[in-house]
Amino acid sequence: MSGRDPFCQPRRIRRGAALTLVFAGVLVTGAATGSFSDSGQSGRESAQDAARSAIRHDDVQKAAAEALADGKSPMEAAERAVSRSRDRWSAVYSEGEYQEFEEALDGEYTGVGLWARRERDGRIEVSKVQPGSPAATAGIHKGDRVRSVDGSKVDGRPVTEVVALLRGDADDDAAGTTVRVGLERGTRVWSETLRRAKLSTDSVTVRRLPAGVTVVRIAAFTKSSGDVVRAAVRQAPAGDGIILDLRGNSGGLVTEAVAAASAFLDGGLVATYDVDGEQRVLHASGHGDTTRPLVALVDGGTMSAAEMLTGALQDRGRAVVVGTRTFGKGSVQMPTRLPDGSVAELTVGHYRTPSGRTVDGRGITPDLEVEQRALERAETVLSGLGDPS
Repeated sequence: MSGRDPFCQPRRIRRGAALTLVFAGVLVTGAATGSFSDSGQSGRESAQDAARSAIRHDDVQKAAAEALADGKSPMEAAERAVSRSRDRWSAVYSEGEYQEFEEALDGEYTGVGLWARRERDGRIEVSKVQPGSPAATAGIHKGDRVRSVDGSKVDGRPVTEVVALLRGDADDDAAGTTVRVGLERGTRVWSETLRRAKLSTDSVTVRRLPAGVTVVRIAAFTKSSGDVVRAAVRQAPAGDGIILDLRGNSGGLVTEAVAAASAFLDGGLVATYDVDGEQRVLHASGHGDTTRPLVALVDGGTMSAAEMLTGALQDRGRAVVVGTRTFGKGSVQMPTRLPDGSVAELTVGHYRTPSGRTVDGRGITPDLEVEQRALERAETVLSGLGDPS
């Protein structure tokens, strides 16, 4: 078992898109899509179906070894074996792609510092620019339209493909290479040549609302994010309630999700999960703040380790969950390295919330389902939970 989250799986739709992650586009290139290419509904495969379609690591390693002996590509052989399994979460990655994913979990990525989203008319628009990034230095602003990348028009293309173009080839060191981005702002049309760089992501942001509410937003569970959450809770002014915003959080390091749970729980069970039939447990540690009113805000982009955290807080009566049904990704993947350095990530089991609920294919139903103005509704709910003193 690797040291990273066995629940969080980067899903590559196809090789040309490099890492097309449902793991929040912010970790791909600093490009958050604002939506997912897979809807939560279409992804609600049952745990039983997943178990029937599961493929064993031994099978993939055997296919890869036979391909190597025949002078063929082990990675391509492994991909064929995985594709026949019908397991939507198992996948095979090149050595460079997997290294890129692990760097993302460390809170780093190679890119230009643009977050982007696709509008209804198919246009790609900049939704955020990371301060100090190549994009910020070039004067690119939120709201600018991305027309092309290296001469290729991007209108109508999935954001994940645009992301892949912006960040370069995962199998080569893209840091230091350049990318030419065609832009539009009002009547102005121009191009910028940006030099890709290693950038850091702030996966946890904290802000205080006027009504005595501290909002802790976790974009992904990257390295040390659990410590940041615990520090934010400790440093929140006395009397503040907490809104834990997990919208669009598609997972990360399970140890960090457990650390985040520990900020709000006084020990106890966070989740159980099985690996090849053997049950394992995850417990909160230390003495978290169990008195502050807490609302967890979720949506269809909340998945994997973020669902694990939500389920723990809901089952143990620690938080009121507000928003829309979560994605329903509760399967466990673990990696194995193949002879050519590529990595197969295969499903080995599923996790359950403290009360025994299975999340995979079902998601978590909020206590209060809200689609519009969810943050405002969360504030209203929080105000009704009482003074923590």
